[in-house]
Amino acid sequence: MTKEQAFEFLDRTARGIAETFGSCCETLVHDFSLPTHPILSIYNGHVSGREIGSTFDILGTTRALDEEASVSDLVNLYAATPDGRQIKSSTFHLIGEDYNLALGVNFDFSSLIYANRILVDLMSADADLKSAMWQSGDAALNAVFEECLAAVGKPVNSLTKKDRIKVIALLEQKNAFSYRKSVPFVAKRLGVSRYTVYKYLGELSDAEAALKEGDNQA
Repeated sequence: MTKEQAFEFLDRTARGIAETFGSCCETLVHDFSLPTHPILSIYNGHVSGREIGSTFDILGTTRALDEEASVSDLVNLYAATPDGRQIKSSTFHLIGEDYNLALGVNFDFSSLIYANRILVDLMSADADLKSAMWQSGDAALNAVFEECLAAVGKPVNSLTKKDRIKVIALLEQKNAFSYRKSVPFVAKRLGVSRYTVYKYLGELSDAEAALKEGDNQA
């Protein structure tokens, strides 16, 4: 492959990549056979502000490259342009007997960072809905309690310990204890202490663990 053929191939590839990935993707062909590695062709040059003939690199400098870097591919590296654009940069060499050309790809992902910030803002919340509902009153938790009490089929003043544990179990199934200050609410409605509610929850937890252990042994 002659130098002209190599350049034609790289230039065609650069143009295709730029068209595929859009205006945020700068592509170019360097002549690395010269110490200043001038740009032979460039697409979407607004990303770095460069044009054909420029000897500036993506960092905005004209520093000479290390010998190894001038012949080795550099893939998926971070760079920042002088005006603050954040870039993912890759360089691929095509070396022949009398040429060292390189295809450069510089993708400006600055806008993605801003978009990510917007997405984070959209997904953020000050508190969960249940807490907010509780702060505005006990209506939601009260409705769940009444539903569980109705399932047992007795008024509160007729509940036995077994009945109260059943109410607690039904409340637990409905995630009622994820509400803020749910334990004191339930204790007040059942006419027992907070300690008793915690004790019932502990008994239910122990019974569930014992049941799982029995299933595993079986």
